[in-house]
Amino acid sequence: MPIDPESFIPQTHLVRIIDKIIDKIDTSHIVQKYKGGGTSSYHPLMLLKVLIYAYIQGIYSSRKIAKALEENITFMWLSKLQTPDFRTINRFRKEIIFDCIEGIFAEVIELLVKLWYVNFEYYYLDRTKIEANASKYTIVWTKSTRTYKKKLREKVKNIFDEIERINEEEDRTLGELDVGLEADYDSKELEQKVEKLTQKLAKASFENKRKERRVKKLVKLRLKKYESYEQILNGRNSFSKTDNDATYIEDEGRPYEKWELKAGYNVQIGTQNQFVIGFSIHQSSTDTVCLKEHLELVEKIIRHKPKNIVANSDYGSEENYLYLKKCGINSYIKYNTFDLEQTRRFKKDIFKVKNWEYIPEEDIYICPAGKRIKYLYSKVSTNERGFVSYEKVYQCEEICNGCKYRDRCYNGKRWKKRFSVRLRIEKLKEEVRQRLLSEEGKKIYRKRKIEVETVFGIIKNNKGFRRFLLRGLKGVKLK
Repeated sequence: MPIDPESFIPQTHLVRIIDKIIDKIDTSHIVQKYKGGGTSSYHPLMLLKVLIYAYIQGIYSSRKIAKALEENITFMWLSKLQTPDFRTINRFRKEIIFDCIEGIFAEVIELLVKLWYVNFEYYYLDRTKIEANASKYTIVWTKSTRTYKKKLREKVKNIFDEIERINEEEDRTLGELDVGLEADYDSKELEQKVEKLTQKLAKASFENKRKERRVKKLVKLRLKKYESYEQILNGRNSFSKTDNDATYIEDEGRPYEKWELKAGYNVQIGTQNQFVIGFSIHQSSTDTVCLKEHLELVEKIIRHKPKNIVANSDYGSEENYLYLKKCGINSYIKYNTFDLEQTRRFKKDIFKVKNWEYIPEEDIYICPAGKRIKYLYSKVSTNERGFVSYEKVYQCEEICNGCKYRDRCYNGKRWKKRFSVRLRIEKLKEEVRQRLLSEEGKKIYRKRKIEVETVFGIIKNNKGFRRFLLRGLKGVKLK
């Protein structure tokens, strides 16, 4: 008699939990992807269960999953003894659930909400950098691309100038040649100019034709290449030739002095009770610029908005504080100098502007030497994302060169001490400071270490997932 796997699977085994969870969520959008007709297919729910269970077990290769379906009794129970090959598994992963992975994730989170495991009361946000499936030797930098493109334009212009010089003696035979180029030309304009030059040089000397072929080679092989690089970069600092969506980031798996650049992605996750309830993948290595995009994506997919966000100082900025306040979300996010400001040494440092006496009626500060620092002018700045910040610049009324505190208070080259104050960010920082220093705030922020950091430890250390297998932003979402 054939062996029944049912008798070997305990009732509390993880594979039974996955089987029940997938049966409860709405997967109609996956079934609709099958057109019907033709040969019979493996049921998509079975393949989805197998795929999720394999990922939980740290098995990501389609060949290894297919092998487990033939050898591992838990996989055999989950698939009802069906054995799809690795091509079927890979096709299901890349073509069927390619656009449905966010919907599946949302359904699982909705089930967790119904079962009272999560309620989006506190959202613990952090990031990790995961290496892409790309070579670390195929890096393309924005600065290098611009430099090489500029040099190439100069070289082409020199060749055209040489052609024009050579043909000054042939003007009677060929007529006057128009080979002038604008300073900021592209490959299309250059091709038109070369084509026109080709027609003119039909009876030209061998040297002219050789230079013409040289220009065509530069256009085809190099100028077009640099223009395609600029399109791929699209504002980024770098990309990999083997995975154009990957950006070169620091490998943080080593000590700081041994960090090296590797192509990878910035993975942002939010957790509650160590359940991942939100995720997003970014091409920027700076966490500050990812918060707004992450929350907008999470609300779009999950249809829930967290009430409180807990994160480290990497996310503390005026733009993020203001965005969370407008959304009605309480932020337990440190700013970069928060821990320093709590030290005794900082509080007793009389040369810190924060510790100076301020007279609001006159809008002046009083420095340690008793001199008046008055308002000078206002300054408006805009960052690359269009966020506008406002500063007030203050300057001492008296010359600081003769002051006994000159060396300790002011290291600038001006005769009078000058500094700027951003009132809006200072007000936002004060609100965050009061929230974090409260007893409830301390308890909430202390829990951050065992929330999101534990999840990263499970993913990267326990499961061994440190590198994506698929390429591109859409591909890495499946992993």
